[in-house]
Parts: sequence; C-alpha cells; structure tokens
Amino acid sequence: MRTSSPPLRSGATVAAAAALALATAAGTAAAGPGISVSTTGSTVSVTTSACAQINGNWGTASLLGSGQSSFAQGRQVALVGTSAGQSAAWSNVAAGTYTVIVVCSNGSTAGTQSVIVSTAPTPTVTPTASPSRGVMGGVGGAAEDYGTETLVAGGALVGTGLLATAWYLKRRSRPHRL
Repeated sequence: MRTSSPPLRSGATVAAAAALALATAAGTAAAGPGISVSTTGSTVSVTTSACAQINGNWGTASLLGSGQSSFAQGRQVALVGTSAGQSAAWSNVAAGTYTVIVVCSNGSTAGTQSVIVSTAPTPTVTPTASPSRGVMGGVGGAAEDYGTETLVAGGALVGTGLLATAWYLKRRSRPHRL
C-alpha cells in the first residue's frame, strides 16, 4: 500500500494566498455595506443611511445594466428621505443583472451592489368594454366547418379502428388460427 504525504507549501505561496484572501475580503466589505438593494417584480429599490444632506440634496443612485461601466451611463434617480435613511427606486426594469451605485452629495460612494431582476415589467392593461350579450357558450371552436375531406378521413380512421378491433377479438377467440 502506498501512502502519500501532503504537499508542503513554501512561505511565498502561503503569503500570497493570505494576501489574496485579505484583498478579497476587503473588496467585499467595501463593496456595499452602506446600501441595501431589493427587487419586487420589475421594481428595484435601494436604501441607505450613509449620506448627509448638502444644499437640500442627499445624493444620486444609478442603475447600471450590462455593458454600462460608469455611474453616468446608468438610469439615475435622486435620493429622497431623512437623515435616518434615504432611498431611490426604478420601475419597469427588464429582466437581467444590474449594478446599483449610490453616490452621496459630497461625492463619496455609499456603496455598490449587484442585483438580479427576474421578472419582466408588467404591461399596462387598458380596460375594455364588457360584452353586452354576456357569455356565449358553445360558439368557440365548435362553430368551425371542417369540410368534406376532413370528415371522410375521420370516418375512415374510425372504420379502420372498428375493423381492427373485430379482427383482434375474433383471432383471440381462436388462438391457433389467423
């Protein structure tokens, strides 16, 4: 039986792995603890309490779609709220993956977070007048005229099925004959 020992790691490899883990953790922590993004149907909303009001403005939130990489390219909405919390929302957002970025009025980024919208926007339905004659049962597909060829083909299939059934039952009653 052959046994193997675990591979020994050099100090440089261990240091590089530790640095990568710290960099990943730092990037995740800085990515968006100051914002909270949620979706309801085709509406995306963001809330934060990280921004301070300057000249009556809390800041701006931007919704970036795929292929958009800067804050200015997205759908921008002004933050509204109080010193306890600010929010912004986008409605009729198509299904897909988006990035939400919140920039406070002092220019600092409150946070960045990705969100997946799985529901397409619901279309606006305009009401129509109700039918004046009520429900007309039995007028659906039963009122279609199929033509002579269709009726003959259907009758031939039914007749063939009846003949095949009779032949099978007759053969079954006498097992040694064809």
